[in-house]
Amino acid sequence: MSIALPAGRVAVKICGITNEEDARAAIEAGADLLGFNTWPGTKRHIILENHATWIATLPVIKVALLVNASPAETSTTAALPYIDALQLHGDEDTGECARAAAFGKPLVKAIRARDAASFANADAYSTSHILLDAHVPGEFGGTGARVDYTLVHEFQTRHPQLTLWLAGGLNPANVADAVRAVRPHVVDVSSGVENSPGRKDFAKMRAFVAAVRDAAS
Repeated sequence: MSIALPAGRVAVKICGITNEEDARAAIEAGADLLGFNTWPGTKRHIILENHATWIATLPVIKVALLVNASPAETSTTAALPYIDALQLHGDEDTGECARAAAFGKPLVKAIRARDAASFANADAYSTSHILLDAHVPGEFGGTGARVDYTLVHEFQTRHPQLTLWLAGGLNPANVADAVRAVRPHVVDVSSGVENSPGRKDFAKMRAFVAAVRDAAS
């Protein structure tokens, strides 16, 4: 299954949303997708069921981020009617991705790109949507570290058929250069538009989306 991204432009995903106010502000700023981090090991952790009422009303693509989740947890999250896609952001192998895909929601598989070997089998994860993030030992995103664009270009050369989601150290000041350099399908930001972990800065979100739109035009 695929994700219906906007045609003809770079989509913006704002991840690490923890509250309705930030979600509404992100949408007003122009975000196409919002990400909700279900991993307890982050300050951006959210229990989706506790926020179902307002998440269900958001008029964008809603992505639940999972890190090395059990099959039961993945199945439960996939069954939530207000979640549109799953983002597997841990060390999930191809078998785990296949099992997750069988639950019926589109997948995004995140790869922490340490070297070219990191994405050698990127086309075997039961999804065409691959997110490249920076490799930081012991961390699963949201670090503010930037992915090596040399590796991103190598990924694009090896896997031109895949949909590239770019994350890792993006912020309003550098995202335009990233879009021009890499031309991803989606840019994904979390810490780069925050006041503190889990609390978004509305002005930064507006500036981030504006920079993406200007660079891609």
